Amino acid sequence: MSMLYEDIQSQVDKRRTFAIISHPDAGKTTLTEKLLLFGGAIRMAGEVKGRKAKKFATSDWMQIEKERGISVTSSAMHFNYNGHHINILDTPGHQDFSEDTYRTLTAADSAVMLIDAAKGVETQTIKLFKVCRQRGIPIFTFINKMDRYGKDPLELLEELEQVLGIRSCPMNWPIGMGDEFCGIYDRHNERIELYHREEQREFILLGEQGLADPAVREQLDPILYDKLCEEIDLLDIAGDQFDEDKIDQGLLTPVFFGSAISKFGVQTFLDNFLQLAPAPHAHNSSIGLIDTVKNGFSGFVFKIQANMNPAHRDRIAFLRVCSGKFERGMTVNHVRSGKRIKLAQPQQFLAQDRDIIEEAYPGDIIGLHDTGTFRIGDTLCVQNSFEFEPLPQFPPEHFARVLNMNAMKYKQFQKGVAQLVEEGTVQIFRTANRTEDWILGVVGELQFEVFSYRLKSEYGAEVRLERLPYQLARWVRSDSTIDTGRLSTLSSLGVIDQNQQVVVLCEYESTLNLLQRQNPALTFHSSSFESEFQKQLADLY
Repeated sequence: MSMLYEDIQSQVDKRRTFAIISHPDAGKTTLTEKLLLFGGAIRMAGEVKGRKAKKFATSDWMQIEKERGISVTSSAMHFNYNGHHINILDTPGHQDFSEDTYRTLTAADSAVMLIDAAKGVETQTIKLFKVCRQRGIPIFTFINKMDRYGKDPLELLEELEQVLGIRSCPMNWPIGMGDEFCGIYDRHNERIELYHREEQREFILLGEQGLADPAVREQLDPILYDKLCEEIDLLDIAGDQFDEDKIDQGLLTPVFFGSAISKFGVQTFLDNFLQLAPAPHAHNSSIGLIDTVKNGFSGFVFKIQANMNPAHRDRIAFLRVCSGKFERGMTVNHVRSGKRIKLAQPQQFLAQDRDIIEEAYPGDIIGLHDTGTFRIGDTLCVQNSFEFEPLPQFPPEHFARVLNMNAMKYKQFQKGVAQLVEEGTVQIFRTANRTEDWILGVVGELQFEVFSYRLKSEYGAEVRLERLPYQLARWVRSDSTIDTGRLSTLSSLGVIDQNQQVVVLCEYESTLNLLQRQNPALTFHSSSFESEFQKQLADLY
C-alpha cells in the first residue's frame, strides 16, 4: 500500500459520520450540543429558548429557528474527540421538513435514534427509522429524559421491537426514573455510574460478585436495587445478546439510557458509539462500488443552503466526501454538466460559523461556494465520469400561487424564489402561457410559512400565497412534444417545472387515472428524472 493510501486509510479509520433522528421535542438539539461540548467544539450549550431569549441552540442558526425554537433545516458540524474525527448531521425533526432529513441521511454512515422516555416511539421517528433501515445502516438508540417520569424501560424495548421491528440490546440500564433516578448500570463494563446534575462522574466498580456486591447494595435504595437485579436477570436470560455483526447490518440496535439536558450518560454513550459505529465505507455508483481509499477523490452534493451568511447572500453546497483525498484548489469533474471546475474555498461548519479547510477525507462534510453550478445529487470526481445513486425525490402534496406584493422588489423576489427553489425543499411550477404565474409546491405545509418568512427577512420581498386545491403532482414523459393544455381540466393543471419538464397537478387520484386512460402515449411519474443513471434506475422499477 502506497504512502497516500496509508494516509487515507488512517484518516478513514478515525472518522465517524452520523445523523441524529427523532420526533420533535425528544431532545435532539440538546443531545447534539452536549456531544459538541464533550468534543470541545463549544464552551456552553445553548438550550432552545422561547422567542424573547438571547441564547439559542448552536445547530439552530437560521433566524426563524431562533424565533420559533424549532429546527427547520439540517446542519453539519464536526469535532475531534478521543482520537476520532466526528461529523454530526443534525436534522429537522418537524415532519414538514422530512425531505431535507431524508436527503441528509444519505450522507450518514450510521444513525443515532433519540427517543423520549415518556413518549416512546413516535410518528416521525418511525418514518426516519424506515429510511435508515432501507439504507441498511447501523442504528444506535439513546433513550432520553430518564430524569423525568416516563414509560417502563422494558416497555420501551418492546416498542422498539413491536413498532419498529428491530431487536435491541441494552448496553446499560437505568436505576429508577424521575425524582428517583440515581444512575445507570453499565452491563458491558460491569460498573454503575451514579447520577449527578453537576459535571463530575462517579462510578461504582463491581467486583467478582457483580450486583451482589454488598458495596452496591449499600449505595442504592433497596427497592431500586431489587428492581435492578430482577430486570438485569431477565435481560441476561431472555434479552438479545450483543452481536456486532447484527449491529453493522442494522438488525440489532444497542440501547443507551441517560439525560441529555444534564449531560448524564451522554459521554458513556459517545465512548461506546465510537467503538461500535462504522467508519466510512464504499458507495454504490453507476460503475459499481467506489472504494473509499483506492479511488481518487469523489463526493456528492446532498444539500444546498442559501444565506448561511445573510450579509453576503451566499449559497453553500454541502458535499459528502466518499473517496480519496480532497485538497483545496483541486480541479474536478462536474459530472452532470460535463465541465471541469476548481474547488477553491472549501469550508467546514459549526452551524453558521465556518473555517476554510485545506483537505478532507471520506466521511467529511464540506461546503462549496455555489454560484448556481450545483444541484442536489450532483457527483464530483477526479477520475472517470460516474454518478452516485440518486438522492430521494418527493412529489409535493400542497400547492399555492405565489404573488409578489411589491413591484419595486421584483428582482429581489425573483432571486429569492430561485435560490430557495435550488435548496430543494420547495418546487416551483409555471403555466406554459403565463410565465409570471408561479405555483409553489411543498411536501409539508409549514414550508409555506418558512418560504414566505425567508423571502421577506433574507431578500426583502413580501409575497402572498393563494392556496390551490391540488394534492398530487406527476411528471409526464413522452417520445413527442407534450401539450400542457391537454392535461388541464376542471380538477387538474398542466404546468412546467424549474427544469422545463412537464408536470400535471391533480386534485384527486381519480383525475390522474382519467388522464392516464385518455393519454395512453404519456407516462406519469412521481418524480423528475434528470440524469441517465436516474432514468436507468427508474426503468428497473
